[in-house]
Amino acid sequence: MGALTPSIPNPPAPPPRPKNWFQRHWVLAIVGSCFVLMLLFAGFLATIFAVVETSFKKSDSYVQALAKARSNPPVMEKFGQPLEPGWFGSGNIQVTGPSGSADFEIPITGPKAKGKIYVVAKKSAGSWHCETLEVEAEAEQERINLLPPPAGTDRLAPSLPVQ
Repeated sequence: MGALTPSIPNPPAPPPRPKNWFQRHWVLAIVGSCFVLMLLFAGFLATIFAVVETSFKKSDSYVQALAKARSNPPVMEKFGQPLEPGWFGSGNIQVTGPSGSADFEIPITGPKAKGKIYVVAKKSAGSWHCETLEVEAEAEQERINLLPPPAGTDRLAPSLPVQ
């Protein structure tokens, strides 16, 4: 029989590698990533809203309508000073070169009342011409017309019945 050979003991197994941060906190990493993506999306939407709102408020028809409302004595009497535009005006403004159209409302607020400016305008040869420019206070049906009366008519004269 042969000689016994001494057996070499197996070397001890190396200690297990410690888990990295992601392996220990993978749920937190996924939740955090989703939160960051939601913040980025909200920032994107806020940027789009700000660009649209700013371009709307800088349009010629918007600026002219607000200036006419601020310079109208009956409007200032009803709303008080300062008359400030609100957020979230609605409608549309389309401009192509020297022509365009606008149909929108501007929410306004003064110390005495809140309301809206209604605008319908056309742009022709580079100049805006309002067809409708009226101010309405909240909870009131009567509107204040900001346009001058048509030539040859008297705004205060009652219409006579036709016989």
